[in-house]
Amino acid sequence: MNPLMSFRDLELAKNLVADIKQLHPSHRTVICHVCGTHEWTVTHFGLRSLLPDLVEVIAGPGCPVCVLPAADIDVAVELARKGVTITTFGDVLRVPGSHSSLAEAKAEGGDVRVVYSIQNAATMARKEPNRDFAFFAIGFETTAPLTANEILKAPPNLSFLSSHRLIPPAMEFLLGVGDLQIDGFIAPGHVSTIIGLDPYRVFADAYHMPVVVAGFEPIDVLFAIDMILRQTHEGEARLENEYNRAVKPEGNLKALDLMAQVFDVVQGGWRGLGKLPQSALSIKDEFIERDAHQKHQVTKKKGRDFLPGCQCHLVMMGKIKPSECPLFMEACTPSEPRGACMVSTEGTCRIWALHGGSGLQ
Repeated sequence: MNPLMSFRDLELAKNLVADIKQLHPSHRTVICHVCGTHEWTVTHFGLRSLLPDLVEVIAGPGCPVCVLPAADIDVAVELARKGVTITTFGDVLRVPGSHSSLAEAKAEGGDVRVVYSIQNAATMARKEPNRDFAFFAIGFETTAPLTANEILKAPPNLSFLSSHRLIPPAMEFLLGVGDLQIDGFIAPGHVSTIIGLDPYRVFADAYHMPVVVAGFEPIDVLFAIDMILRQTHEGEARLENEYNRAVKPEGNLKALDLMAQVFDVVQGGWRGLGKLPQSALSIKDEFIERDAHQKHQVTKKKGRDFLPGCQCHLVMMGKIKPSECPLFMEACTPSEPRGACMVSTEGTCRIWALHGGSGLQ
C-alpha cells in the first residue's frame, strides 16, 4: 500500500476527531493556517464539518499568487509591452494588475509564455539568444532557492523580476490585526522544509501562540488541530513538528545558503496586507545585471490591488469567509475572476468555489 494512504485512514481519522471533541474548548478557538494547500485539504475533505462548533479553522495569506501586489504585475505588463519575453507560471497570467493582466498583455501581442519551472525559462532563453527574456519569479521560501540557483547560472539574455515573499513576517502581521482572533497557527509544510523550525519560535516564545508545522494529507491537518487544542487545553504554547517525515529542525541548509548568496531581505508589498518589513527577497547589487528592473529601466509604481467590491484583502487575513464577499460566485467566478483569490488553484475563494463552499461535505 502507498504509505501516504495511511494519512487518509478512516479509522485513524475517527480516533483523531474523537480526541479533538474530547478537547472541546469552552470558548471559541480560532486556528489559522497560511498555506493554500492546507486550505484545499481542509475544504476538499470537509474537515471543518468534523470539528466542534467552537473550533474554527481560518485561511491566512498562504497563496503566493494571491498576495502578488498589482504593482509587480504592472511591471511585468510594462516589460511585455516593451518587447521583453515574459515567462512565468500559468496562474500568474490572470492575476489583475492596476489596469491590465499578463493575459491581456499577451492578447495584445506581447510575448508572454507559461512555463512549468524556472529551468524551462532558462532553456527557452538559451535557445533564443537574440531575444530578451525575463522570468517573473513568485512564491514563498519554497521556490526562492530555485530562483537563486538560476540567477547564479542563467544565460545573459535572461533577467528576473523577484516577487518572492516570506511567510513568518505575514504570520506576525496577522497577530497585530486588532479585531482578528488567532489562538494557534498551522505552519506550512512546504515552506518549512526550507526554513526549518527556528523562524517560528518567536510565536511560541514571545506571543505565547501554539504553532504546529503540518503536512498536507487529511490526517496531517487533523493531527495539527489536535496538537494545538491539546496545547491550549494544557495552557501551553509550544512549537511542534507534525511533518517530521519531511521537515528537519534546521531546514534545508543548501537552499538557505543559495538564498543568502543571491537575495537581500527587504520590506515588501503584499496584496491585501500592505508593506511588511523584512518580508521580501530583493536581488543583491552584485547580481544587478540579472535584475529586470535595472536591466530594462522600469520603475515600480503604486498599484491598485482591488477592484470595487472585491473583499480579497479580508479573505486573505482570515477576517471573512469567501461566501461573505458580495462578489463571490456572482460577479467573481473561477471562469471570470475579479479578485486574485479566485485566480489561483491555491486561492481560498477558488478552492471554496470548486470544492464545497464552507467545506461542509
